[in-house]
Amino acid sequence: MKILVCISHVPDTTSRISFTDNNTKFDTSGVQFIIGPYDDYALARAIELKETQGAAVTVINVGLADTEPTIRKALAIGADDAIRVNAEPVDSFFVASQIAEHAKGYDLILMGRESIDFNGGVVHAMVGEMLGIPSLSPVMKLDIEGTVVKMAQEIEGGK
Repeated sequence: MKILVCISHVPDTTSRISFTDNNTKFDTSGVQFIIGPYDDYALARAIELKETQGAAVTVINVGLADTEPTIRKALAIGADDAIRVNAEPVDSFFVASQIAEHAKGYDLILMGRESIDFNGGVVHAMVGEMLGIPSLSPVMKLDIEGTVVKMAQEIEGGK
C-alpha cells in the first residue's frame, strides 16, 4: 500500500509572532515552524500502517525552500520519501491542485482536517473532487483490513 500524507509548515503555537511593513507582513524571524498538529496525526497513523501493514509512506508539502526542516522532521519521524512542490501556497485551491497533480498512484491520501495557519479545512475535499475519489473529514479512526477501509467520523450526538 502506498500512502501519501500532506503536511503543512506552520508556526508553532507557542512562538511569539509579530508583523512588519505597517502590520501587513508576517515577520518570521525567531518563529519556530512545525508540522501542522492535525497533519501530525495523519502522519502518525500512516506510520502505524507502515509498521503493521508494510505500507510505504510519502509526505508532500507545497512550499518554498524554507519548509525543508519541516519535511526533514517528517522523514525523521518515519516517512519513507518526501515531495516538496516548490511553490508559494497562495490559496487552498492552488495547494489542492498541486497535491492532486502528485497524488495519482497512491492507495490512500491522508491529511489533517485543516492547517492552523489559515484554518480553511477545504483542501481534502478539493483534492478528492479533482481526483474523483471519496473524501471524508474529520476522521477520528481509520482501520484497514485487506481491501476494506473502516472510518469513524464524529458527528453531533455520536460517531
